[in-house]
Amino acid sequence: MAFRILMHRKTLTTMHQRLLLLCLLCGFVLLPLLGQAPKREFRGVWVATVANIDWPSTTGLSTSRQQGEILDILERHKLNGNNAIILQVRPTADALYQSELEPWSRFLSGEQGVAPDPFYDPLEFWILEAHRRGMELHAWFNPYRITLDTTDSLSLTHIIHSHPEWIFTYGERTYFSPANPQVWEFMTEVVVDVVRRYDVDAIHFDDYFYPYQIAGQELPDSLEFQLFGGEFYPDRIGDWRRHNVDTIISMLGAAIKAEKSWVKFGISPFGVWRNRSEDIYGSETTAGTSNYDGIYADVLLWQRKGWIDYLMPQLYWRESHPAVGFSTLAYWWNDFGYGRHMYVGLAPYRLDKKSQHPEWRKEKYLLRQIDLIRNLEGLHGFAYFSSKHFFRDDFSRLNSKLQKKHCLTPALVPEMPWIDSQAPPRPMDIRLEGETLVWEAQEMSDEMDRSRFFAVYRFDRGDNTHIKSAQNLVELTGETRITFKGGIPSGTYRIAALDRLNNESQLSDPLEVQ
Repeated sequence: MAFRILMHRKTLTTMHQRLLLLCLLCGFVLLPLLGQAPKREFRGVWVATVANIDWPSTTGLSTSRQQGEILDILERHKLNGNNAIILQVRPTADALYQSELEPWSRFLSGEQGVAPDPFYDPLEFWILEAHRRGMELHAWFNPYRITLDTTDSLSLTHIIHSHPEWIFTYGERTYFSPANPQVWEFMTEVVVDVVRRYDVDAIHFDDYFYPYQIAGQELPDSLEFQLFGGEFYPDRIGDWRRHNVDTIISMLGAAIKAEKSWVKFGISPFGVWRNRSEDIYGSETTAGTSNYDGIYADVLLWQRKGWIDYLMPQLYWRESHPAVGFSTLAYWWNDFGYGRHMYVGLAPYRLDKKSQHPEWRKEKYLLRQIDLIRNLEGLHGFAYFSSKHFFRDDFSRLNSKLQKKHCLTPALVPEMPWIDSQAPPRPMDIRLEGETLVWEAQEMSDEMDRSRFFAVYRFDRGDNTHIKSAQNLVELTGETRITFKGGIPSGTYRIAALDRLNNESQLSDPLEVQ
C-alpha cells in the first residue's frame, strides 16, 4: 500500500511538473503575488577559498586588502537580497581561523601555517561583518580532503605527520580515511572547536565524502575493510563505506547540538541521490554517478534520521539536460524533506553569452529556476555557486533584476521549529535620532531567547500590523539602529526581533515619521 501511495503521488507530481514547466517556459510565474518574493526564504551564496576561487582573490594580500574584499563581497550580496554567506573555512585540512588543531590555510599567505600579518582572525571578521548586515554565516568544512595534487606542501605542524595511518592517496589527492574511527574523533573535535569558539550560525559540508570515482582506479581501502569491516566484511563494501560516512554525520550532528543547540548542520550533496534505474525511489535521471553509489553518502537517511537540519542539493544543470534536467530533480527533492529544510544549489557560474547551450546564455533561465523553487512547497530557498561571478561585468543585468524584482525585498531565513519555536521579546523604545531609527533589544539570560537580528517594517497608510508578506519589510539588520541615506522616508515604522533560529517577535510600538 505504501508503495502504491508513493507512486500515485509521483504520478500527480509529474502532471504538476509538466503544467508548471509549460508555464515557466512560456514566461509565466505562478506566485500568489506576481513579482512578490516570499517573506521567508533562504538566500545563500558560497564563498569558496580553495584555490582562491572567491576569497581572498589571491594569496599574499595584506590584511587591509583581505578585509576590503570581505566588505565588498558582503555589500554586493546584501544588495542582491542574500541573507546567508556559506564561507569555506577548512578547504584542505587547514584553517582560515586561528586553530590549535590545524595550520593556517595556504590560501591566505601562500604558505600553509603562516598567520595573517598584521594579525587578524578572518573567520571572526567575516562573522562580525555578516551579522552586522543581518546575514547568517555558515562555516563550510571539507571533511576529508587534505591536498589538491601531489605538489602541495604541508606544514610541519600538520597532523598527518604524526598520524600517517589516517590517510590514503587516490588519484593525485590525499584524503583522511572515512573508515578510521580516529579520524571520526578528530573531525568531530575540529568542528566542535569552531562551534565552541565562534558565533557561527551553521556548520556546512558539501559533496566531498568518499572521492568521486576515477575510471580504472579502485579506492585503496581493502586493508581497512578487513580491519574495520565487521559484519559488512567481505562482500558488502558499499554498505560499509556508507556506514562510515553515516557514523561521522551522526556523531557531528549530536556533538554540534550538545555544544550549542542553536547551531544548524547542513549538507550540500551532489544533485542526484540515486537514479530510478537503481532504486524505485530514485529520480527519473540517468546520472553517471550518485550520492548513494558514487560517493557513499546516503543523504536521505541523514535527513530522515534528523542528524542534519537542511539539505542543499547542487542542481547545477539546465532544464533541457537529457540526463539530469533541473525541474525533474527539483520536483524529486521537493518530496524528500522529511520535515526539515530543503534548499537548492544554483549555478550562476554557468552563465555565459557564448555557451553552447541557449539556457546558459541569458540570466532569465536562472531566474526561472528561482521561480520554480518558489512554487514548490517542499523547497525553502536557494544558494548560488559562487560569489565571484556576481562581480563580472556581464552579470550587471542579473544583479539588477535580483535587486529590482526577484529579491527586491529582504527575506527572513525560514524558522527551524524542531530546534526552537519560542519567539524573542519585542524591541522597545523605538525612536528617531536625526536621520537614524533607533530601538532597544530586551536583555535575556537564555541565549536561545536573545535577539540576534531585527526586521524593520515601514507602512504607508492604514493597517500597520500586516507582516505576513514581505511587502512592508524594508531592512534586515544585526544592529539596533538604521540610518537612511538621503533622509528617512515618511511612514509608520515598527521593528520585530529575530532570535538565533529566526523566530519573529511581536512588533514594537509604532513610530510615525512625517
